[in-house]
Amino acid sequence: MQFAHDTEEALEFAVELGNTDPAASRSGTDELATLDQLAEFLAQYPFSGRIDGDERERRDVLRARDQVRLVWALDRDDAVLQVNSMLAAAHALPYLARHDGTDWHLHATTPDAPLGERMRVEAALALTDVIRMDEMQRLRICEADDCEGLILDLSRNGSKRFCSARCGSRMNMIAFRKRKGAQA
Repeated sequence: MQFAHDTEEALEFAVELGNTDPAASRSGTDELATLDQLAEFLAQYPFSGRIDGDERERRDVLRARDQVRLVWALDRDDAVLQVNSMLAAAHALPYLARHDGTDWHLHATTPDAPLGERMRVEAALALTDVIRMDEMQRLRICEADDCEGLILDLSRNGSKRFCSARCGSRMNMIAFRKRKGAQA
């Protein structure tokens, strides 16, 4: 599957944001539970524009995370409703921008818009491409029994089942033990 580079980056960011949720995180805890954790997350995914660094902003980022995670569980038509709602709530107006050494790319909010809103809109814009290309099957939730990690499957055959090698190995070990037990 081939998405535009900026779309792919935004989708990968959406997955990383979604996988900070306690049901999906590697730690099993909310990885955005504190302002320090949010700052650490943002250091990996720098956003241009306004960053307040306060509790209100952190809660808004958590709302963005929840709204993005929801799309992974929806069928195509319902995903359209969610994405359109995210864009409408932000009064998104797409425009081309170039800053911080990046080439022309799409923005749809002003740099002074709240961080959570900019995250929602960036993810929503990338998700419009997934929907338009009829590739919703590339957005899945991990098949591990105890994980709700988001998956963006960009493999050629679309066969990715687990959000991480850790989940895949764990499930393979469980299946192996079941087979061994059945043989005994």
